[in-house]
Amino acid sequence: MPPGLRYMAYGAFWFSVMSLLVKAAGARLPTIEVVLVRAVVTLVLSVALLRRARVPPWGTRRRRLALRGLLGFGGLVCFYYGLTHLPIADATVLQYTNPVFTALLAAVALKERLTRRELAATLASFAGVVLVARPFGLGGATTALPLVPVLVALLGATFSAAAYVTVRSMGRAEHPLVVVFYFPLVSVPLALPAVIPVWVWPTPVEWALLVAVGVATQIAQVYLTRGLQLEPAGRATAVAYLQVLFAALWGVLFFGEVPGPWTLAGALLVVAGTLALARARV
Repeated sequence: MPPGLRYMAYGAFWFSVMSLLVKAAGARLPTIEVVLVRAVVTLVLSVALLRRARVPPWGTRRRRLALRGLLGFGGLVCFYYGLTHLPIADATVLQYTNPVFTALLAAVALKERLTRRELAATLASFAGVVLVARPFGLGGATTALPLVPVLVALLGATFSAAAYVTVRSMGRAEHPLVVVFYFPLVSVPLALPAVIPVWVWPTPVEWALLVAVGVATQIAQVYLTRGLQLEPAGRATAVAYLQVLFAALWGVLFFGEVPGPWTLAGALLVVAGTLALARARV
């Protein structure tokens, strides 16, 4: 597997760990509080890692870096809004449409060509995510989803895709730690005003969970950024579908959620699509 796609796979693993920790911490704490503390922890870690690596923190393409942070924050807020107002599976599958938007935006903004093989692999991975989540009435569900949260969730996927394309547009001009640094740098001042009215003081265990969320996020962001710098945007972000497989594993280990035939079929499609992307060449 090419290094860029391997980094994306590592990032997917650590993002799944982050999701597991967020689920535990969010049982009592407001979502925006989890977002803020996560951003603060990753900001502190980013500064420490930048100093250790002796890398100037501000970068050279500051407008694009700030835009990446703004788009990332917008995507995160919309995703959490979707999680709040939609079933988790439906919100997740809507968020995982972002590789499709990434490929389209990259084709327009970066003139990246998506081959037929890569397009087929991406669609196969997306179909696998749909089977795993079974949204919109699949698998026996009959409840219709409210339109506004669906549109907001899709907007979040578009924000995420735009953030990925922004990272890709900078190529290797910026150090991965600098790119990661700008996400919490922008997110903290944006989240702070929203969290003040709803703040709930965490317990010691919840503080530990929140810190762990920040650490897992930091690791995941570094791998994600490095992967995006090495691979075309559409192909690289499609590997993030592996997060669904890791999440299914955490469900078995921690919540006793044994995957059914729909989940297994979807997982096979995700694996097949990811392997096809790994073997493809630009």
